[in-house]
Amino acid sequence: MNKYKISIIVPVYNAEKYLLKCVETLTGQTYDNLEIVLVDDGSKDGSGALCDGLARKDKRIRVIHKENGGLISAWKRGVAESTGEYLSFVDSDDWVDLQMMEEMASELSGNEKEIIASDYVIERGEGNSEYVWQQLKPGEYDRGAIENEVIPRLLGEEHRLVCISRCMKLIGRKLIEDNCKYCNPVIKTGEDTTIMLPALIDCERLVIMDHKAYYHYLYVQESMIHKYDKGVYENIQLLRQITGKILEDKFTGEQLAAMRKKADQEHIYMLFLALKNEARGNPSGYRKNILDICRAEEVRKVCKSAPVHVTDKANKLLYLVICHPNGITTRLLRLAMIIYYRKL
Repeated sequence: MNKYKISIIVPVYNAEKYLLKCVETLTGQTYDNLEIVLVDDGSKDGSGALCDGLARKDKRIRVIHKENGGLISAWKRGVAESTGEYLSFVDSDDWVDLQMMEEMASELSGNEKEIIASDYVIERGEGNSEYVWQQLKPGEYDRGAIENEVIPRLLGEEHRLVCISRCMKLIGRKLIEDNCKYCNPVIKTGEDTTIMLPALIDCERLVIMDHKAYYHYLYVQESMIHKYDKGVYENIQLLRQITGKILEDKFTGEQLAAMRKKADQEHIYMLFLALKNEARGNPSGYRKNILDICRAEEVRKVCKSAPVHVTDKANKLLYLVICHPNGITTRLLRLAMIIYYRKL
């Protein structure tokens, strides 16, 4: 039952409001062979003291206090100081079902390059929950199936075949340690791609659980409506460079060429995030910034060489703006963002 030691790594930054609920769902797990690593990333509220208090109550909890360095730096520090054969990541404002570790651990084989993936629930408050299932059919995939069925579809899909989040998974330590070199703490948008893309490429055994939504992701509506990050586009450009490096290291020949095209398609989907960021949060400068992004030479080349197929209504509008950037399409996008967030 408790054959393998699992290290649960929780990056903590100004999470005093949510942390107790998160940790209680970890200490209450029906699987006992756990180590819970709370990484206080220079919190300015009472999170650090709360971490210490929780550690005094449960010997399985370890606390690391560090200077603020961002999400990637926090979980990397947790990985470096953890001792489990398998790693699981939980963000400090989320929570998990109490049977999560036990039921996921029952799928482990001992392969140091395996991943067990479950599903998750988006929690919007007031009982409004949305279940999200992996697009990949539940079951066990060996290395041959991963190479033929999974890897070719990891990038460039409107809906991800396998959720790229490092959360809601049990991951063999070696997959994380071998690929931490790709993780740049500067990345804030799409940061999990830098670890989970290479981990999934290297994976030798992948298990997709059958509609098991153990992980609860808290959607904070207010922060989404008012949030604006002027560095999102530059972040996405850096993410593309890192993705290119991962592919160059992992593939050669025709396979590399095919994956590069998928990465270009992925870049288009990531650009959707940059356009939404501008249209939603930059009322005075959105038009100029969107046009500058869409008319950039690199973006024009990608749109021409790697077209994508979109089905979601919102994505259709975003793709229209990228393909035909002008005053009318940018204003339509801004109006759509206003209407959407008023309904939330």
